[in-house]
Parts: sequence; structure tokens; C-alpha cells
Amino acid sequence: MAQYFELLATGFAAQAPPPETEKRPKKQGRPKQSAAKNLLDVLLLRGDEILDFLDDCSLPFTNNQAERDLRMIKVQQKTSGCFRSEEGATAFCTICSYLSTMRKQGRSMLGSLAAVFQGSPFPIAWAPE
Repeated sequence: MAQYFELLATGFAAQAPPPETEKRPKKQGRPKQSAAKNLLDVLLLRGDEILDFLDDCSLPFTNNQAERDLRMIKVQQKTSGCFRSEEGATAFCTICSYLSTMRKQGRSMLGSLAAVFQGSPFPIAWAPE
């Protein structure tokens, strides 16, 4: 953890000083920061959250799963432009959520859909042992 903050300090030290205000045209507000400086600011501000996965191995390294879960609805919106009714949107989200959960539990998606149409869907959560 200390090494992380030492590296950030090195990054801040390597940043070029802001341009002199006399050479810049008069603008209101603060001078624009570089993308590298903005990144260093976020890494410093959220350092504990960024390194949480080192202490808790159950935390995912990225948030890609959340993005993957939202991708299907964005593809549907792009394809047809919108849902025709609120009920259609709700049904679409329910089906996608169920299939996503079954995939995460390692179940067959085709088998899961077949079980739904046979009237005995798999439970969403694992049964307690």
C-alpha cells in the first residue's frame, strides 16, 4: 500500500508545472489540467477503493461484468430504437436477467429456457446447503 502512494508521489513530481498565466489569453476559471494529472488525482482520491481487491479476493478486478449486463439492452435499443411498451421492456429485462443469472451459475441457457416453458424454472439463487 505504501509503495502505491510512493509511486503516485513520483507521478505528481514528474508533472510539468502549469503554464504561466501571463502567456495565456485571459479566461475565467482555473487553468486546464493534463489528462495525466487528472488520472493521478483520481488514483490518489480513490486509492483505498482501487486496492481493496488485494485484501478481499472475492472482489472483481474490473467492473466489466456490470457493463456486459447492460450491453444487451443497448444493442436492442440500437436495433429497434425503442421498446413498443413498458410491458415489453419489462419482459425483455426479466428474460435477460434470468439468463444472465443462469449463465453466472454455470447452467445451460437452453436448458434454463426449456425449464421455464415446462413450468419449473430453476430458482434464481442457489439453494442453501
